[in-house]
Amino acid sequence: MLRRRIARLALRAVRWKTVGEVPERGVLVGAPHTSNWDWVLTLLLGWTYGIDIKLLVKQELFVGPLGWLLRRTGAVELDRKNPSATIKKMLAESEGGDPWLIGIAAEGTRSRGDYWKSGFYRIAQQTGLPITLAFLDVPSRTVGWGPTFHPTGDVTADMDVLREFYADKTGFNPEDFTPPRLREEGPALEA
Repeated sequence: MLRRRIARLALRAVRWKTVGEVPERGVLVGAPHTSNWDWVLTLLLGWTYGIDIKLLVKQELFVGPLGWLLRRTGAVELDRKNPSATIKKMLAESEGGDPWLIGIAAEGTRSRGDYWKSGFYRIAQQTGLPITLAFLDVPSRTVGWGPTFHPTGDVTADMDVLREFYADKTGFNPEDFTPPRLREEGPALEA
């Protein structure tokens, strides 16, 4: 496959390596999300493993050349007023045997915030899809797949899995990383 070759050559050229078990289907959470390079590396990771990542992107970005690029790389326009319609359509279109992931930047922004967006968690719960953690680590020049798990409904315990996994991952701009925490966990949790 051409994409796979391009991705492997690109990653080799910039001296990044890929690691992890190949997920089949699910909701992809990528972190740390502190730079636009995160998207590029995650895209190359998916292409390297032959996985179709349907990255949810707010529909307002789908204008002009950027809109064309986003569509060509598998991004999906998310109507934030009716996100469930987008998810239902994606699930219907993704029936079949090929691996695919619904990709979400749970931090919601490349700047530091107080909480992650909980959409990835709600989508996984409502669809029965597992959550797959993806990461990049700039110091080790590694991009890869982490654990895949089904949410238990205990939000704090499930988020503890994410906190433990992302604790030693460093993005391009470490000061902009939002620690994994959802509003649903309450204000008492410290980063």
